[in-house]
Amino acid sequence: MHPIIYRPRRMKVLPALLLACLALLASCAAPAQHQVRARLGAVEALSADSTAGYARALAPQPFAFPQDHGPHPDFLTEWWYFTGNLDDGDGHHFGYQLTIFRRALAPAAPERASDWATRDIYMGHLALSDVAGGQFYAYERFSRGAADLAGASGAPFQVFLEDWSVEGSGPEGMDMRLRASQGNVMIDLRAVNSAPPVLQGDAGLSQKGPTPGNASYYYSLPRMATEGEIRIGEVRYRVSGLSWMDREWGTSSLEGDLSGWDWFALQMDDGSSLMFYRLRQGDGAVSPYSAGSLVSADGAQVNLSREDVQVDVLDTWRSPRSGAVYPARWRLRVPAEQIDLEIKPYLADQELPVSVAYWEGAVQVSGSRAGAPLGGSGYVELTGYAEGMR
Repeated sequence: MHPIIYRPRRMKVLPALLLACLALLASCAAPAQHQVRARLGAVEALSADSTAGYARALAPQPFAFPQDHGPHPDFLTEWWYFTGNLDDGDGHHFGYQLTIFRRALAPAAPERASDWATRDIYMGHLALSDVAGGQFYAYERFSRGAADLAGASGAPFQVFLEDWSVEGSGPEGMDMRLRASQGNVMIDLRAVNSAPPVLQGDAGLSQKGPTPGNASYYYSLPRMATEGEIRIGEVRYRVSGLSWMDREWGTSSLEGDLSGWDWFALQMDDGSSLMFYRLRQGDGAVSPYSAGSLVSADGAQVNLSREDVQVDVLDTWRSPRSGAVYPARWRLRVPAEQIDLEIKPYLADQELPVSVAYWEGAVQVSGSRAGAPLGGSGYVELTGYAEGMR
């Protein structure tokens, strides 16, 4: 997730403030004398009543593919969230993140004849963790959904932000090609899903607060077999492993005293997958709308509530850039399933120093289930530590 609370990484949602940056930068190509008015309008668009005119996630609905991989323009916000852990077979381990967000600026398209006119802004994040090299790379970009700069379609499935793209093939678009390059980093990966999508929450309706409609439509592809190439500088690596796709769309706003969230997406060696997000309140309590799921290797799904999962922070790390103190090691338990895990980052510093700083990185997992050893890898997203949710 990346809880839509706006919106959930992914809930593969991302932070509400990052979504605000989309609107704030909507005027990036406007003449200087018009930028102040455009930016003020963007801020107003994110006010409490800015959801008027958009569709709301009110009840479960059937999903159809590849159409639902594609855009949902009736809703305010959506994202395509990919993370993964990959190895080259020669001792090099990598974590990657490729995320593209769409944020609407108005419920309807502008009524003016211009190739530059748009109602949508797109934002992307590309990050790579080079564990053996001890390096973390992170990049951000924005563009308007016009003039072939950014956009999305469902049949065939494609989402792109300049030369960052995800394209799907096959009857349901589940065979995906991920390509992105910037600075010293390039990824070119094929990620294939062969299991039914995991519908999070109530058959894909993920409620984020007490108000009806403060929810998202949310599904995950947690175990996509992945292979391809990573480049760092001039060195190329042939890699393989697992990717996780989180897909969400909705129209909702922040409510209550939320300070951020912690999102866990874990791919276990026994073929199971575990996702859980903790919505943190300002007083340190965990919101009752925290939730997740446990999916066994045979596809059996158990939905998880706040009461089902216990998370204890075992260590912390302070960012030398933002000064934020993040959790840096966890014990996660699901007592009813006899799961007891320790989660540790592959690299301490996986903070994205982007418009609004947050931590998202590859983690390694060790522990047990019903007394038997259990290991794996995954991703964790931490928001609200460097910047307040408001």
